[in-house]
Amino acid sequence: MTAPAFVRQGLSINPILDKVTALARRHAKASAGTKALDIGAGAGRLIARLKAALPGVETRACDYLDSLMEEPGQAVDVADLSKDPLPYATETFDLVTCTEVVEHLENHCQLTREIFRVTRPGGTVIFSTPNILNLQSRLRFLWFGFWKLFGPLPVGRAESFSTVGHINPISYFYLAHALGEAGFTLEPLEIDKIQRSAVPRLIFLWPLIAFFGALAMRRETDHYETVDDSNRAIVKSLNSLKMLLGRTIIVVARKPS
Repeated sequence: MTAPAFVRQGLSINPILDKVTALARRHAKASAGTKALDIGAGAGRLIARLKAALPGVETRACDYLDSLMEEPGQAVDVADLSKDPLPYATETFDLVTCTEVVEHLENHCQLTREIFRVTRPGGTVIFSTPNILNLQSRLRFLWFGFWKLFGPLPVGRAESFSTVGHINPISYFYLAHALGEAGFTLEPLEIDKIQRSAVPRLIFLWPLIAFFGALAMRRETDHYETVDDSNRAIVKSLNSLKMLLGRTIIVVARKPS
């Protein structure tokens, strides 16, 4: 069972939805008949924003149950995204959004392949997920062994409406890699907002991050040969200021025409 995408303990999701909406308006070609799918639609808060930002858009919603939807007239197609295919025909949608969902799933690669299938050539997809590589999260992992917004999971019970439902910590690299393997081309990394509380720590730690990050990059490139032209830009972004300070990563990709 996937957890509702709009529930996130201790954080407001509005900046995420606002940024995703702005990116959809920038990248999607909206016109009468444009079809948009929101996966993990929850109460329909993103759908309401998309309707306002993209006049004429036709919206579909998919989630693990349909009782959460509050947007008037919006039907929900029910699917368990950890095991079910998306219940849509191939090349149906011009825009697919998936906000705060993949961290709840057992197999995000299956979902990216399914999204590629249902997206039309030239279509845009937008994902968001907690940024486990920001500085606050990296330090928490160093002290405690768990990324921020991911913690010890109870055994023997399932809780959807909290971070207990976060079972799949995905870094930017592995989400970008899954999208690339599915066939998408990536746009530059986006974030929802800067974590200002991390700035003083970054000022102190930046020389160490830059020095040891460069050493690791050289070793991976020259010795292990794991970095090449296909992934170099993604790997280099992992120690960027956006990555180290961003609260949530937002990944925009396009299906080639």
